[in-house]
Amino acid sequence: MIQRVYRTTLFALYQVSLALGIVLMPFALVMNRAGVTLPVHRLIENLGDAYEGVSTETGA
Repeated sequence: MIQRVYRTTLFALYQVSLALGIVLMPFALVMNRAGVTLPVHRLIENLGDAYEGVSTETGA
């Protein structure tokens, strides 16, 4: 049961991080022109890897 809650929470966080990346895209493009990068891609990759790891462990 706890594993299911953990997997669902990771999935929800992953989806929210994707939405956040999409919403911040215009801001990130402006910041990129100024020479600053936002590390949203690392957040998305880490959450995606964590979710995939949990999904393959449970076979879901």
